[in-house]
Amino acid sequence: MPLTMAKKGEENTIKHVGGKEETRKFLEKLGFVVGSVVTVVSDVGGNVIVNIKDSRVALGKDMANKILV
Repeated sequence: MPLTMAKKGEENTIKHVGGKEETRKFLEKLGFVVGSVVTVVSDVGGNVIVNIKDSRVALGKDMANKILV
């Protein structure tokens, strides 16, 4: 399922990162790689704030839909 559908406070493991090559590289630099654990902290209208590798990252709905957990 896409990251936008993940429940708040629940740990999820990233299964796939989609999108164009430059989008995948951008997300990879932020820590969104297959096998990483990500937790949704806040979800407002599909936009999410997540904890990943001891950091908080805000993602728009478009980007969050490219990350499958």
